[in-house]
Amino acid sequence: MGEDSCSRASPLSAPVKDNNSQSWVVSSSDVFYHFGTSGASVAVATGITHPLDVLKVRLQMQLVGQRGPLTGMGRLLLQIVNNEGLRALYMGLMPALIRSILYGGLRLGAFATAVTNPVEVIKVRLQMNSGYREAGLIGEMRKIAYDGGIKSLWKGVGPAMARAATLTASQLATYDESKRTLIRWGLMEDGFHLHLISSSLAGTVSTLITAPMDMVKTRLMLQQDSKGVGKYKNGFLCAYQVARTEGTRALYKGGFTIFARLGPQTMITFIMCEKLRELAGLKSI
Repeated sequence: MGEDSCSRASPLSAPVKDNNSQSWVVSSSDVFYHFGTSGASVAVATGITHPLDVLKVRLQMQLVGQRGPLTGMGRLLLQIVNNEGLRALYMGLMPALIRSILYGGLRLGAFATAVTNPVEVIKVRLQMNSGYREAGLIGEMRKIAYDGGIKSLWKGVGPAMARAATLTASQLATYDESKRTLIRWGLMEDGFHLHLISSSLAGTVSTLITAPMDMVKTRLMLQQDSKGVGKYKNGFLCAYQVARTEGTRALYKGGFTIFARLGPQTMITFIMCEKLRELAGLKSI
């Protein structure tokens, strides 16, 4: 799951006991509340941090196949605003929100990633080139399918699924353990401040672990921009080629931006999800 970290919620079902057996009942309202709290919290976090996602993609595509000085996040931001306008920082927002709602609501990390990968491909193409926005979401999907076939909508799905699984595991494990430790040591009680600190730690750990996977995912999805160095056959060869031609540190291109985005996004997602679950009468994560 990753950005939809609150999706590891308590089970949708509730036990109904009788004298002889225990059964599990799932109501439509349970499904709606769980889907809604996850999807809504991820979508809000995505909308707030989307400009950082645009910067991240642009930074990851710097000097493809080359070594050299990289443009920093601040300077790149000014370049985009001066050359393309503020609107450019929100390119790909619609597919990003669609993916967030489905991805967060489905609550099945690898499966959700596979299902929403076409929307992710469209999103990064729109983010990378302001010229794409004229076609829009549907037009860009048709163009991708026409140029490379339907399968091209699933470029980078392998690294994307690996990243989602790793991101979710690292976020949830760090978040859960942080909460338990702080409560066990008597430093904090369950509430906003505990959720804030725990989600901040979760965002930091997950960024360090998944940044290279995010880089590989972006490069595979934007292979038409990497023809000068040949096609990447798979995620492993992509990582190897990037490290060989651009240096090992290149796997962390855009790393600070990833943290600047993923950190707040993780905090917003967890905190909002916890609040929505409380309002819906659900247990804390």
